[in-house]
Amino acid sequence: MPGDNLTRIEAQERKALVSVSSYEISLDLTSSPETFSSTTRVTFAAKAGASTFIDAITTTVHSVTLNGIVLDPTAVSDGVRIQLDDLKAENVLDVVADAAYTNTGEGLHRFVDPVDQEVYLYSQFEVPDSRRVFAVFEQPDLKATFQFTVTAPASWVVVSNSPTPEPVAEGDSATWAFPPTGILSSYVTAVVAGPYVSVHDELTSSSGRVIPLGIFARKSLSQYLDSDYIFEKTKQGFEFYEKHFNYPYPFEKYDQLFVPEFNAGAMENAGAVTFTETYIFRSKVTDAIKERRVVTILHELAHMWFGDLVTMKWWNDLWLNESFAEWASTLATAEATEWTEAWTTFQAMEKSWAYKQDQLPSTHPVVATINDLEDVQVNFDGITYAKGGSVIKQLVAWVGLQEFMLGVSNYFAKHEFGNTELSDLMVELEATSGRDLSEWTKLWLETAGVNTLRPQITTTDDGTITSFAVLQEAAADYPTIRPHRLAIGFYNLNGGKLTRDHRIEIDVDGERTDVAALVGLGRPDLVLVNDEDLAYAKIRLDHASLAVAMEHLADISDPLARSIVWGAAWDAARDAETAASDYVHLVLNNIGSETESTTIRTTLNQVVSVARLYVTPSTRVATLQTVGDALWALALTAESASDSQFQFVKFFANVASTGEHATTLAGLLDGSLTLDGLEIDTDLRWEILEGLVLNGAAGDAAIDAALAEDNTSNGAQAAARARATIPTVEGKRAAFDSLVTSDSLPNAIVRMATMGYQHVNDPASLESLVGPYFAAINDIWENRSYKIAEYIIMGLYPAPLASAGLVDATKAWLTANPGIPALRRMLIENLAGVERAIEAQKRDAAE
Repeated sequence: MPGDNLTRIEAQERKALVSVSSYEISLDLTSSPETFSSTTRVTFAAKAGASTFIDAITTTVHSVTLNGIVLDPTAVSDGVRIQLDDLKAENVLDVVADAAYTNTGEGLHRFVDPVDQEVYLYSQFEVPDSRRVFAVFEQPDLKATFQFTVTAPASWVVVSNSPTPEPVAEGDSATWAFPPTGILSSYVTAVVAGPYVSVHDELTSSSGRVIPLGIFARKSLSQYLDSDYIFEKTKQGFEFYEKHFNYPYPFEKYDQLFVPEFNAGAMENAGAVTFTETYIFRSKVTDAIKERRVVTILHELAHMWFGDLVTMKWWNDLWLNESFAEWASTLATAEATEWTEAWTTFQAMEKSWAYKQDQLPSTHPVVATINDLEDVQVNFDGITYAKGGSVIKQLVAWVGLQEFMLGVSNYFAKHEFGNTELSDLMVELEATSGRDLSEWTKLWLETAGVNTLRPQITTTDDGTITSFAVLQEAAADYPTIRPHRLAIGFYNLNGGKLTRDHRIEIDVDGERTDVAALVGLGRPDLVLVNDEDLAYAKIRLDHASLAVAMEHLADISDPLARSIVWGAAWDAARDAETAASDYVHLVLNNIGSETESTTIRTTLNQVVSVARLYVTPSTRVATLQTVGDALWALALTAESASDSQFQFVKFFANVASTGEHATTLAGLLDGSLTLDGLEIDTDLRWEILEGLVLNGAAGDAAIDAALAEDNTSNGAQAAARARATIPTVEGKRAAFDSLVTSDSLPNAIVRMATMGYQHVNDPASLESLVGPYFAAINDIWENRSYKIAEYIIMGLYPAPLASAGLVDATKAWLTANPGIPALRRMLIENLAGVERAIEAQKRDAAE
């Protein structure tokens, strides 16, 4: 990576020297399609006589003036930092520079809409990229006010954190002079500019203030914007959070902007949240995606309090920002919107992500050691988000929801507009709950790894329970045994349904916890440890319960309980405790009656992975055919126009592997084959075409024709993915070269092309690219931006091979490249996935 890292030690040393009052930033966005003019005035205090630096990633620094003294830019700036010596107690710094637009989703991203050639800009500053736009002390604990003045084409709209002023026009340009923000960290400031179309509304805060609301989208997508629904969910979130946080919304307005080629789901810029455009639905999407959008809207809204109002001192507490928002948004979705099964979704998606991440060699404590900015980048992971959110849920169960919310409210009031550490929150939670959380914090937040819980039951001949215990295990490398607050549910078959007729909630601690309250009861058909999914732990069923669950999984009446059983089956297959082929049969025999969209989506993703990676290679072809046949059969029998029907067709297109499958896809595409209630709209057409490409039944000509019909950014991304799916050695080499030999492709195209590259039924087409991959990755790491490097290094790793040869090649590269921890982590994670697949294949072959 470029020499633009910042260490925690440097940040601490700078914080000890400097406190910032304000930034005045002027940006001219009219000068060039490659660069823009950036003028920054920073007012700050310092220890007299001290020296430090300010961050500024620039193409050219024209002038640097410190306290009226003109400095030589060539002497004090290296294009990444500007050295500041002999500081006074009070200082004013002026920097005039040119900075570069990006097409990587970092800094100030520039996008040209292929539909109408309009230009759109948006900023993305987390983690360290406000310095790509203006000179700044780039660390979260140096908060200040920010006053943006932006010159742009007069036909544009410009949005920032403060309310948008009336522009002052001069010819074809105009200038927007925004009022100063409140006190913010630089990474949550924002500038969004272009001919965006907007819709507006307002709400009244609990403080009595009227909060203006805005929703923004590109012209060519604005027709698909369901703004009334988005405003409704936003207002529900405002009411929920203001009530439960007991603190009114802290900013002056709330804009939500859907922007092109966005790397993440969304970003919590204060009062100016940016979202991926995939949340503007131009075609039918699954209910899972609809629900995910609601959770994301409420996730970012939660950040206005937890992250923007009160911000971490350093990135080691990034997890707390994200984990809290994950937990709070799921709670708000379940209790304030129509998506009442949000915790089932959380279990199916977030928990499976967390368990997977926590079993990698790269796992780390929730409170991670963050030595520098490169550490932060790789810690946007399943620990930070999903495990952290799960641990917060467990903490709430431990202390009580009412006590937790009261502690959070006190935390906001005490630390408003400031910076905190984890201990500041725990002090408040201890005060409201009366619990000493020091040991809990140590065991849950300062150690890594996931525990496994399983019941141990003995009964009399008539089924009366004589002993009941919950056994807890830990991985050998991460041997911590933790306390768990959890529920145990007893389920019995009644009228063909498995329903719960008894529940207790207990504290589990140690390797064995005896549960006396269950002794003397009749053994139920199914015992579910961690009923209601309060605890963060992998769950195993006892032998008798497992047999019932496998036969009657579809008959479990409660969606969350059903999701827990689905998750336990998946974990057992991943851990090679059960055969991959058995998991395939379990899914295909039960998924047809599943009601929860995210459970369907997650489970089908998992069964496709199992068919391609975990079954023994000698049965892969037959397994893929079985899965494809079953998914098409399920599509034929699913309710017309249902979410299930839609998902079965989508996954059928993804896993199609035979000539008959290709014929079916071709019929769907040309209209000669129809399903009642299924519309083959634009995005589904692309997925079906990709399935044909995967099977060699379509190629470049068909992709070109489809792109001509859908000459949009979405179309270009879908075409890039489909082209990279071409299943020949030559096709994969072309995709590889397009990503490795050129740095001109934008982030969204890079990301989609890597997805197509990995989309194979026969991984042999990747064999010849193992050597070129390892030969290329050091150069990619050194010369691409972080996000592009991550997409390529993770996305071109030939994981579908899942072979001993790939293991050897990866280990050889790791041995030869002992430096660059962030890069090594990517390779170590990839290697772990391959080794797990090989173990699963061995287990499957043993059947």
